[in-house]
Amino acid sequence: MDVKRSTPSYLYWLFCQFELITCSYLMEPWEKLLFYSFNLAMAGLLLYAAYVCLAFHLRSASQLLGSLLGNPRENALSVVK
Repeated sequence: MDVKRSTPSYLYWLFCQFELITCSYLMEPWEKLLFYSFNLAMAGLLLYAAYVCLAFHLRSASQLLGSLLGNPRENALSVVK
């Protein structure tokens, strides 16, 4: 399988599918530009929000698990004292 030839044709096929699904092949060039830029902006904002929220949730989940499991050294020292 020739990867150099199959990858661009597959990406072109995906783009054609996107145009068929969104009916953007019927739009004029300036409408396509606005439509694609809006879609890219929304996808970028979604990815950024997911990145920020995911980092926040992972940090709070690790803190919660750390407090639930506890630090064994702290528990042993509190018993000795």
